[in-house]
Amino acid sequence: MSPTPPILVSSLDFERIEAVLDAPAFRDHASASALRGELARADVVAPAQMPADVVTMNSRVRAVDVDSGDAYELTLVYPRDADGDAGRVSVLAPVGSAILGLRIGQTMQWPMPGGRRMTLRVDAIHYQPEAAGDLHR
Repeated sequence: MSPTPPILVSSLDFERIEAVLDAPAFRDHASASALRGELARADVVAPAQMPADVVTMNSRVRAVDVDSGDAYELTLVYPRDADGDAGRVSVLAPVGSAILGLRIGQTMQWPMPGGRRMTLRVDAIHYQPEAAGDLHR
């Protein structure tokens, strides 16, 4: 398995995600411990200091399954805004927690049903709130 890439998270996203994880509805969610682990290893920066090539909350990204070549257009959202049909992926979903904080070109692996592992690469960020000046969205 490849080493886990470093990740960047804005202080605003960090605080909001922690609040979600502390809420009774999500405290014991199956993916909560994985997301807590991601936050624990993250470098936290002020929203205004976030590089434009990093996946943050509410970012719209193009990600590619390295093995199959399948491409996905995803928006990383909080659980209340998730909608799989619209490509709005919760940060609590395995793919959501996997892409949080990645830079364009970085890959991340995570377990899939049946014991298979998927490797996803972030190919593009079409919208990042911090780069667009939406620092407090």
